[in-house]
Amino acid sequence: MKKNSGRRLRVGVLGAGQIAQAAHFESCAKAVNADLYAICDVAEDLCKRMAITHGATRTYFDYAQMLADPDVDAVIIATSDAFHVPATKLALEAGKHVLCEKPIGLTVEEVEALRPLVKSSAKILQVGHMKRFDAGLQAAKQFIDTEMGEFVALKAWYCDSTHRYANTDAVQPLVVASANARKPAQNPKADLRRYYMLAHGCHLIDTARYFAGDIISVQARLSERAGIWCWFVDVEFANGTLGHLDLTVAVRMDWHEGFQIYGKNGSVLGKTFNPWFYRSSKVDIFREATGEYSSTLGADGHFYRRQLEGFAEVILNGGEMTGANLEDGIASVRAMVAIARSVESGKRVNLADVSGGV
Repeated sequence: MKKNSGRRLRVGVLGAGQIAQAAHFESCAKAVNADLYAICDVAEDLCKRMAITHGATRTYFDYAQMLADPDVDAVIIATSDAFHVPATKLALEAGKHVLCEKPIGLTVEEVEALRPLVKSSAKILQVGHMKRFDAGLQAAKQFIDTEMGEFVALKAWYCDSTHRYANTDAVQPLVVASANARKPAQNPKADLRRYYMLAHGCHLIDTARYFAGDIISVQARLSERAGIWCWFVDVEFANGTLGHLDLTVAVRMDWHEGFQIYGKNGSVLGKTFNPWFYRSSKVDIFREATGEYSSTLGADGHFYRRQLEGFAEVILNGGEMTGANLEDGIASVRAMVAIARSVESGKRVNLADVSGGV
């Protein structure tokens, strides 16, 4: 990637584990307006190895020390979900901009507690819903906002595949682990129902919100059969759009993700690929006025790098934030909690009424 010669964002990455190695270190190295300045991890062996591999200027084994470094402009929080809110709070209090991996947190209460901190710090907090930087999804969004007219209905699905690890092992860098890594008190995969919703459901929910706006209520059913978790969710959007979401983990087929959108002046059909292929979604836009389909190639499919560049652009030059902000992150958590409560009760649940976690 060609580097620009203007001012650049100096980034410190908290966490040197899988998501940092697979996505964030490379994104910092390739970004046109940001640099990997520092890496912080309590596992000193891993931290040093990643700094050498990816060219970080500084290494820290204590998060407070990295936050105290005046040369760190922003931090990427690439830790386990349980650490997201505490790490975000500390960064904002230290006067750093934050790009935090999704989900922003685990409970409604903890994520809403970030609001006053974001306001008082006057810093940018972006949530890592990187699919918003998929060129195919962006083309669909532009059509929805400028040409489609009244939004009628949305169907979206996110179906992880039993073959995803064979796929990802072939294309991802070999992830290096350390026996000294810090782990959350509770194993995130001990409760697979909860884990799958947090890991995958938040992507599906944010994609639906990106296209159709705020979700006000859900009614969900869950099937756990044959080693497959399948959520079918009836969604009510604030603008009156009808919605249906399908989250299934894991289908006995290839990765299956996409969406259908119906509107007054046209429709959109999208197919999204395994994210680690870094391939933009194939999106076909139909315009009723011309009776023709169009699609965007989206040759640059590095969503994580494009996400970082968008984050850096807002910080360095101002303008409108194109990534997911705190309110988007809170809405995603509320929707996941509402789906869990609906499965438990068998009733429709309003997002405004939920509390607690998934």
